Amino acid sequence: MPSATTPSARTSRWAARAFAVSLVLSLVVLLSPSSGGVAPFPGSDKVVHIAVFALLAGTARWRFGASAVVLGLIVAYAPVSEVVQATLLSDRSGDPADVVADLTGVAIGWLLARRLTR
Repeated sequence: MPSATTPSARTSRWAARAFAVSLVLSLVVLLSPSSGGVAPFPGSDKVVHIAVFALLAGTARWRFGASAVVLGLIVAYAPVSEVVQATLLSDRSGDPADVVADLTGVAIGWLLARRLTR
């Protein structure tokens, strides 16, 4: 077992922190009340979805490795978050196109982390 001062232990701690931050960020972005403001540009909502899920998937792969279970959980989180928005949050709505953006982000983040963690 590596000591707390080895590079692998430091990397592991950073990976855990990065994943935790990205998970909290995703919860805030996806489940907080809608601001109701005007979008800065058309499609900006989809860009946010892609970015949030790319960050989540990338940090998950960095933290947990190429785990099919972890990937499956993140893939499942995409439609579940939209169902929660549509059914449990009165000021939010679910959008199937957001699920597509989420899954695009998952693929981008997972593959990018694969390249970066080799």
